[in-house]
Amino acid sequence: MIDVTRESGLVNAMGATPLPSSGVTRVLIVDDEISTRKLLAAMLGDAGVLCKTAACAEEGLKVLETESVDAVLSDLQMPGISGMAFLAEVRPRYRHLAFLMITGMDDIRVGIEAMKRGADDYLVKPLQVEIVIASLERALEKKRLEQELDNYRQHLEEMVKKRTAQLETALCQVERSYEDTLKALGAAVDLRDSETAGHSHRVTLYSAKLAKESGATERELKTIAMGAWLHDIGKLAIPDAILLKPGALTEEEWIIMRSHARLGFDLVKRIPFLAEAAEIILAHHERCDGSGYPRGLKTVDIPMGARIFAVADTVDAMTSDRPYRSAHSFEEAQDEIRRGSGSRYDTRVASVFLSVALENWKAIRHSVEIPGGASQHIEGSYIRSPGFGNKGV
Repeated sequence: MIDVTRESGLVNAMGATPLPSSGVTRVLIVDDEISTRKLLAAMLGDAGVLCKTAACAEEGLKVLETESVDAVLSDLQMPGISGMAFLAEVRPRYRHLAFLMITGMDDIRVGIEAMKRGADDYLVKPLQVEIVIASLERALEKKRLEQELDNYRQHLEEMVKKRTAQLETALCQVERSYEDTLKALGAAVDLRDSETAGHSHRVTLYSAKLAKESGATERELKTIAMGAWLHDIGKLAIPDAILLKPGALTEEEWIIMRSHARLGFDLVKRIPFLAEAAEIILAHHERCDGSGYPRGLKTVDIPMGARIFAVADTVDAMTSDRPYRSAHSFEEAQDEIRRGSGSRYDTRVASVFLSVALENWKAIRHSVEIPGGASQHIEGSYIRSPGFGNKGV
């Protein structure tokens, strides 16, 4: 038997199918007509739906603030706040609430506009309870899926954060492992050639300053730093009789001594995180005019890191004491770089060196010499973060 109630715009199909749900569905009905509210609540109640009613949007908002509701059925045309305005208030505050708009106008444009603004469906009077329930089921299922998706996304974000933290920890451990390797290799070189102790520290800082002033990227800075730090690693394979010989070397001995560039390259090229730095180790004695070794390369064929190192190496060699002479001044080193620009030294690198005040180069050297200065950090924080911004470079 079908009871048609035209006054309220409802059609009651007796024996309505209950909503399938793991719990009681709670619906808020908002309509200014009391007959519509009561009849719709009764019909949905027969289907197992727990209904709350409100005579206007203002009352509906108060119910939502105090009651737990799964869905809202709201009339479009109401005095005061309209159904559209009510929807605009509800949607941003209750994202997972199903919202069905009820209208007496059989105009699809109204329904499309309501759904654009966040409604899950729209119903046209006169209402049939089976259609209302079917629409309500679809809207609730949609919101359930949206909630599951949000939960999954939140879980995924938390999982990503957790995995990212684990990865960062692992990377820190790897980084520390790299630093320990660099420390060990650098210490080994210093032990073999104590007369030049501190040289690797200084040329690394000088090279980093030149690279930074030249606009090198962070990766390039790190590569240049590691190449400069380990440039003499090949000397570990040079016999003590030659490496530590106090007098002049014979031509045969010089050939063996010069092989340290190739030996150093062969030593580190198979270590993945040092592969790029190995090229600097191989070319650190090349000169732009082709007078260097081991391959006699000229400007464009020499890696930029090695061209930078050539200037840094000359500056440190000239300003350091040697058994056969006292240290030259930085002013004299500056003159040497100026004279050799375009021949022995890359023009651009030489220009960068000359553009930096001598006080800065002196400060870098001083930072290595003082206890707790840059020499205490060269293997660690510098290699990890090659900017040296807080070390005066």
